[in-house]
Amino acid sequence: MNWLQILNNTFAQILAPATLGYALAAIGLSVHFGFAGLLNMGVAGFMAIGAYGFAISILTFGLAWPVAALIGLLAAVVFAIILGIPTLRLRGDYLAIVTIAAAEVLRLLFLTSSFRQWTGSADGLSGFQASFRASNPLPPGKWGFGPWTYPSDQWWVIVVGVITIAIVVLFVWLLMSSPWGRVIRGIREDEDAVRSLGKNVFAFKMQALIVGGMIIAAGGIITAMGTNVNPNVYVTSQTFFVWTALLLGGAATIFGPVLGAVLFWMVRAFLSNLLPAMVQAGLLPFLTVEQSQMLVFVLVGIALMLIVIFRPQGILGSKKELTFVR
Repeated sequence: MNWLQILNNTFAQILAPATLGYALAAIGLSVHFGFAGLLNMGVAGFMAIGAYGFAISILTFGLAWPVAALIGLLAAVVFAIILGIPTLRLRGDYLAIVTIAAAEVLRLLFLTSSFRQWTGSADGLSGFQASFRASNPLPPGKWGFGPWTYPSDQWWVIVVGVITIAIVVLFVWLLMSSPWGRVIRGIREDEDAVRSLGKNVFAFKMQALIVGGMIIAAGGIITAMGTNVNPNVYVTSQTFFVWTALLLGGAATIFGPVLGAVLFWMVRAFLSNLLPAMVQAGLLPFLTVEQSQMLVFVLVGIALMLIVIFRPQGILGSKKELTFVR
């Protein structure tokens, strides 16, 4: 086995656009679940809204990429309002049911051939990154060092993604340190008590759903900047992967989602390279290379269960912040 190549591919994931996108999605989910106690099981839907809003705005309407990114964020606001109005007055599990169903409905709408001229149907959308790449101020070519050697266009995605994460982390930290953040935490703990103090619980929940949804959509936009948009990416497993990243790093934390996303993608890349190499070396004779790739998802699922059982607060989290572990 080529351990150098395996480790090189693993550490390269630290700055991959997918890692940055998942970090943003995990931060948004932390606003939903960690701070507000909202069970959003439709993360993939918010990421798809952001990505498709960004791509369609450029390809169909010819908008500049910053305006297209804003359109993707506004689309997430509309999506959050549509989900929140019928569900946020009910128990949290109703939101979970509605969000997971809505995400799948969205995926099927993007997949249907009826909207092929806008969504590309099963082929997805491509070629919308041209204006974004044209704005790249970085020198052309492939440069960097060690495993972090990327083409200039990918470095541009990384720069925009890292800056976006920094801004979002600062924004969430300021937001959760404010009186608004304290109300949100109070709703997570006991919304009846907060309601008895005269607070409009529904309005605060809706605001949290919108803020978190926009951050998740930003994750979808950053991911789309580095690759094509395809409806088969925004499946239920993507939601579970973001949940894994959040729980790994720590819900109700500021930096936990970022750490969790980085570790998740590094572990996934490590297993995706290690297991096929072990099959080819004859160390796993009962598996084929294709089966070893499926085994990666099995191991990720087992890891998620172990995290919830033995350290539900995550690496940076505190048990006092999570009502479900009391």
